[in-house]
Amino acid sequence: MKRVLCTTALLCLSLTGQVFAEAPQPLPADDKTIDFIEKQVEQNMSVGRAIKAIVSHYPQDVEIVISTALALYPDQYREIVHAAISAQPALTEDVVSIAIETYPQHCAKIVEAAINAEPSYIDFVVNTATHATPEELQDIVRIAVVTEPNSADTIVRSVAEAQPNRLAEIITTAISAVPLVGEYIVEALLVSYPQSTETVITTAFKESSVEDNSLLRILAAARGAGIKDDVLKVYAHNGGITDEDFASLMAKLDDQ
Repeated sequence: MKRVLCTTALLCLSLTGQVFAEAPQPLPADDKTIDFIEKQVEQNMSVGRAIKAIVSHYPQDVEIVISTALALYPDQYREIVHAAISAQPALTEDVVSIAIETYPQHCAKIVEAAINAEPSYIDFVVNTATHATPEELQDIVRIAVVTEPNSADTIVRSVAEAQPNRLAEIITTAISAVPLVGEYIVEALLVSYPQSTETVITTAFKESSVEDNSLLRILAAARGAGIKDDVLKVYAHNGGITDEDFASLMAKLDDQ
């Protein structure tokens, strides 16, 4: 991706999008970019509006624009991420990568801002974040599931692609954050990781509760995936479910 804003790009964009004269000779890229962004922020009276305008007009220069904006306005990194992704959702992966590389300590907040800007790109967001900062996996999963619980299945699949050896940790974190998503997580992971059926179901059982019917829904999902009742009983026992509770749950399931 180009790291230099062309002369025309730097001198043409204004608050109203009007075109000014092209400079005959380019200035040093860093100085020119800083000056341009600062002027746009002043004209727009908002970092977010300025970045949205610039990225909308010149998506090819997103790397240098976002890097410079983050350096100029470090306290407004969430606004910058949100504005850039809102302007060009297709650049979500690039924006998230740049932001996390710049401020890895704010990974979870960057993920939240990116998801809020464009939920449909949530798989790119969490996968990129997990690759960049695997040590932040739990925070990434938690904030993503809480922010967009309806996409819990997509979230766990995407994170598991980046960190397949941490499947149990991913499931535990997601269900602990939003217990009602257990059913959807189990369904998604049983399809994507059939070789890890025991890990998926046992972990989901450990993190679910009889009282809120989440165990019943997980059992239904496991049955729907073709897992036999005697195998489910073993997984349930390993997941901390008593024989009495298991029998009761299966009876309710049969009555449905």
